[in-house]
Amino acid sequence: MSDIPLLDVRGFGLEFRTRSGVVHALENVNLSIRKGETVGLVGESGSGKSVLSYALLGISDRAARVTGGSAVFGGLDMLKAGEGALAEIRGREISMIFQNPRTALNPIRRVGAQIEDVLARHATVRKVDRRARAIEALRQVNIPDPERRHAAYPFELSGGMCQRVVIALALACRPALLIADEPTTGLDVTTQAGIMDLIRERAAETGMATLFITHDLALAADHCDRIAVMHAGHVVEEGPTAALFAAPRHPYTAQLIRATPAAGVALDALAAIPGNLPDLRRDDLPVCRFRARCERATAACDAALPPISAGTGHNVACHHPRADADRASGAHAPMSVAAA
Repeated sequence: MSDIPLLDVRGFGLEFRTRSGVVHALENVNLSIRKGETVGLVGESGSGKSVLSYALLGISDRAARVTGGSAVFGGLDMLKAGEGALAEIRGREISMIFQNPRTALNPIRRVGAQIEDVLARHATVRKVDRRARAIEALRQVNIPDPERRHAAYPFELSGGMCQRVVIALALACRPALLIADEPTTGLDVTTQAGIMDLIRERAAETGMATLFITHDLALAADHCDRIAVMHAGHVVEEGPTAALFAAPRHPYTAQLIRATPAAGVALDALAAIPGNLPDLRRDDLPVCRFRARCERATAACDAALPPISAGTGHNVACHHPRADADRASGAHAPMSVAAA
């Protein structure tokens, strides 16, 4: 695995101008992903995980405005690149699996034709060869009878089958980076495992990097090399998966882990995270957006947060990170990580 980041995000900020005010959605986000690496982006719903992925691809809502920072992919700052340059990268160099496969697919176009559309736009595949390549893409994601499924409409397929089609679309041009945004939402446990194993196998075969966005910490623990934890538009902690689960440094990370079901942990041992995410429309947001929910908060938390240097070790943006004695107790880890 190369030490040079394939994607390197530094100081990234984004806001939305809405009728009810300016939403300060992302602030000073640092994140890096190396070739062949799987990085998990975890946090509660509303933390900004999907917003970040859309912004990187240049597909944010029109109300969005970048407030600062950079996002360099293969030497190109995607935040400064024009739409033409981004259009060349999307689908070819960077692909995305969206949360809802049924809304990601065109309901009135056959799934095989949709894969052929991607090949026509982003790959040097002759028209006469596109059908065979699309069928092969379906076969590679373990869709049974791919020749027949090639002619199917999305409504004729199950949710798990539609998700596999979306993955086939995303992998058709063999991208260098895959952004998987909650790729197993709404699927049963068996199908979830199959989808994640499929993404991992394809990454191993091609050296593809993966940004895995999820609120499921157990899945992230099983499939990610590193994890970045987001809270209210901030990356608050980042580090190797085993180290982060064994000894979480940020109070929010520890609370997330305590609130996550795990094998061998009784339900009454789970603890809900107190409070709610802050209203990001406020002009007086605290420097630390977790301050009102944190049992370790003091007046010192009003100072600028320590910066996170992503990909350099186990980093935390907190004035009062959990000490070794604190981190060794009070949090359970998913079975696979705890046993690693």
